Amino acid sequence: MPENRAAHRHGRTVRLAVAIIPAASATPAGDPVVFMEGGPGGDAFGNIPFLIGAGVNRDRELIVMAQRGTLHSEPNLACPEIDRFYAGAVGLPFNAPSTGELLVRATKECRDRLTAGGVELAAYNTTENAADFADLRTALGIDRWNVYGYSYGTNLALTYLRLHPEGIRSVAIDSVAPPPVVNLPWTWDSFREGLDEVFAACEAQPACKNRYPDLPGTVTEQVRRLEEHPLTLTAQPPGGGNPVTVVLDGGSLVDLLVAKAVPFADLPAALDELAHGNPERFARARAAGATPVIGEFAYGLKESVACGEWVPGYSRADVLAAGRRNFPGWPDAVLAQAPQLPFQYDVCRVWNVPDRTAVQRVATVSDVPALVISGTFDSKTGASWGRYAARTLSRSTVVRIPGIGHWVVPQSCCAQSVLASFLVHPTAPDTACVADLAPAPFSITPETETA
Repeated sequence: MPENRAAHRHGRTVRLAVAIIPAASATPAGDPVVFMEGGPGGDAFGNIPFLIGAGVNRDRELIVMAQRGTLHSEPNLACPEIDRFYAGAVGLPFNAPSTGELLVRATKECRDRLTAGGVELAAYNTTENAADFADLRTALGIDRWNVYGYSYGTNLALTYLRLHPEGIRSVAIDSVAPPPVVNLPWTWDSFREGLDEVFAACEAQPACKNRYPDLPGTVTEQVRRLEEHPLTLTAQPPGGGNPVTVVLDGGSLVDLLVAKAVPFADLPAALDELAHGNPERFARARAAGATPVIGEFAYGLKESVACGEWVPGYSRADVLAAGRRNFPGWPDAVLAQAPQLPFQYDVCRVWNVPDRTAVQRVATVSDVPALVISGTFDSKTGASWGRYAARTLSRSTVVRIPGIGHWVVPQSCCAQSVLASFLVHPTAPDTACVADLAPAPFSITPETETA
C-alpha cells in the first residue's frame, strides 16, 4: 500500500500482512468477515485464537490484516523504548512529573529513530488505515464482506463505512469508540459509567451489598489515601518471575481499575482488602506491567492516531474538569491525567503530527445493517456510546451485555450467538438470549479487621 496516498505516485510503500482463516463449516457463506483490531497498535494476528474461539469463522472465512505500522507489517512502528519505560514505571509514582518526563524522553527516542528511518508518522492515521482495508477487498477480489471491529477497530470500522461503503454487507462494532467523541476528557466519562455499573451490580446482589455496602465511598477513600500516602511494595508478577518493586498510589489504582487488572467478580473483595490493609491483589496486578512483550505493541500507530485525532481541541483544563465532574473529591493530581493516556499532551508535543480532527471527528450516517455490542462494565468505552453511534446507523441493532467489560464477543456466549445470527440475518438478528443475562455473582470474602 502507499504510505501516503496524497503523496506523489512513487512515494514510499508499506507492506501489510494478511491471514485468511477458513470457515469451520463445510458449506460456508460466500461473504467473509474481515476483522479490525483495537489499540490502535494492537497485534491483530495475536488475537486470531480468540476470534476462532468465539466462532467468528464458524460459517464464513475470516480475514485478518495487520494494520499499518503494527507487528507483522513493514515498517513496524513498535517502540521498545516505551515498552522499557513501562516495565520500569511500575516502581514509580504514577502521576509524578518525573515519571512523565521519562515517558516523554522514551517517546522522543522512538520518534527520532522512526523518522530517521524515513517513516512519515502523519501517514499512520485512521483515514489511511481505512483505505488499506478498502484496497484489500479489491486486491482479494471480494464483492461483499462483513466487517467486525472492537475498540479502536470500531472507530476504524465506522470511518471505513463512511469513506468506503461499497462492498460492505454488514458491520459489527464491539466496545464502541465513536469518531466524533473520542477525546481525552471523554475517557473520564467512560470510566465513570463502567465503574457505576459494577457498583450497581453489587448493590443488586444481596450478599455483595451486605458485605460491601459502600463501594463508591471505598474507592474514593482509597484513591485519596494512596495518592497522599503511596505504598511501596514487593510483588510477584502474575505470570511468574522474580518479585519486583511496585508503587501503588491513587493514579495507579485508577489505571488498574480502568484496565480490569483485577477480575470484576473479585473487585469488591479486592477493594475491601485494600481498605483493610491488604493491597496484595492490586500490587500483583501492578507488577504485571513489569514484564511487557518488548516490541509487540505498535506505539507508533497509537501515538500518531491519538495525537492527530483524539488530543487536539481539548485542553489540560478540560481533562481536569471532566475528572472533577465525574469524581468530585478525588485529588487533582489524579484527575489531571486522562485514564490510560497519562501525560498525553506532553507526549504529543514531541510526537508532533498534524491535527486531523476536522476530517476524523465525523459521524457515520449509513443504512448498512449494523450490530452494536457493548458490555455494561466497560470502563474504556462506556456502553452508552454504542447507543450514541447507533443513532446515525438507521438499520442497527443495539445489544448491551450485562457484567462484561471491554471486547465483549470473546467473553460472552450470548454475544457470540447474537453475532452469528447477525451475520446470517443482518437486519433481524436473534437477540433473545440477552434478556436472561445478569452479571455473575461477586466473590464474597470473610470479614477482616482494619490493619
